[in-house]
Amino acid sequence: MDNQSIREKEFLGSGWAFPVTFSEANNRLNVTKYEDNINQMIDIIMKTTFGERSFAPQMGSGLQQFFFREMTATVKGEIREAVRIALLDNEPRIKVLEVLVVFADMTTGLVEITINYEYNQTNTRHNYVYPFYLKEGTNLKE
Repeated sequence: MDNQSIREKEFLGSGWAFPVTFSEANNRLNVTKYEDNINQMIDIIMKTTFGERSFAPQMGSGLQQFFFREMTATVKGEIREAVRIALLDNEPRIKVLEVLVVFADMTTGLVEITINYEYNQTNTRHNYVYPFYLKEGTNLKE
């Protein structure tokens, strides 16, 4: 990547990789940059419960409130709105264009959430798919 491309992407930021890991080669903290950093932040927002972070209790998506709910059109709309608001409140580097919620597997409770967004400074469009399970996962045999 040339210096011009790097300068154009610097506004996307960088930060610690999640989960936090260290490089075996030089024992340094692994970091993410640019698009990867935003995708990891979206993933963290989706997985975080409100109040889970002591210094940022408003951070998160609140998707956990939908566990064990019936898979209806109303729940689909509530998930869509929860994701849209969570990203609006917690990720200022992007503009959410569309949130699509699909009940991908009714037996396992798999919900696929596709987030179409663009970066605020460049208007470059991207999407992110977040798999979410409404039902409890288990490997136990009956």
